Amino acid sequence: MTAKRMIQRILLVSASGLLASMTAMAQTQPGGAGQQPNMPGSQPTPATGSPGMDTGSQQAIIDQSFVRKALEGGAAEVQLGQLAQQKSQSDDVKQFGQKMVEDHSQLGDQMMKPIAKQLGVKEPKGPSKKDKELIAKLEGLSGQQFDEEYIKAMLKDHRQDLKEFKDEAQMAQDPNVKQAAQEGAVMISQHLQLIEQIAQNHNVAIEDKAKEGKSKKS
Repeated sequence: MTAKRMIQRILLVSASGLLASMTAMAQTQPGGAGQQPNMPGSQPTPATGSPGMDTGSQQAIIDQSFVRKALEGGAAEVQLGQLAQQKSQSDDVKQFGQKMVEDHSQLGDQMMKPIAKQLGVKEPKGPSKKDKELIAKLEGLSGQQFDEEYIKAMLKDHRQDLKEFKDEAQMAQDPNVKQAAQEGAVMISQHLQLIEQIAQNHNVAIEDKAKEGKSKKS
């Protein structure tokens, strides 16, 4: 073998070794073209969400859950509003209770119940267990004591509901759910302003939202 052929063979072997090394390095690098290929028989890891469920399916479930929870909350607001008209001795609290009955009945009957039927969501039989406990508690009160506890409950509920309705209005996949969440958020915002004014009239402390958040974390 001539020296020239020996040099060519050495260069060829070196080039083959370099290419193999580069390929191996590329396969071990995270991200991009360097990702390790799926081995035969293995399943690719989904980018987001649970296996077998895409983002659209997840949001559809969230929409259904929102509608059911909104119906439960609406039923509670109606019953609590009726209670306020019976138990309170204050005109402003009674009027607020009447508004709760009217507005939440309208939202439920005209929007939430038809949407629930469309989405195949079974209508709840009434308020949630937590709200039933609140109703039972307030049933045992009357006069000024009732007013104070009812006002506190309405402040807490409407702040939480407003956040949930606003979030759903942005994230909802179903256009009917989105519209209901948007209209519900406007209504709840008005209710919150009213009950905050009533709280001031009755000297019920309105806890600052920032302090409230800190107290929950501590």
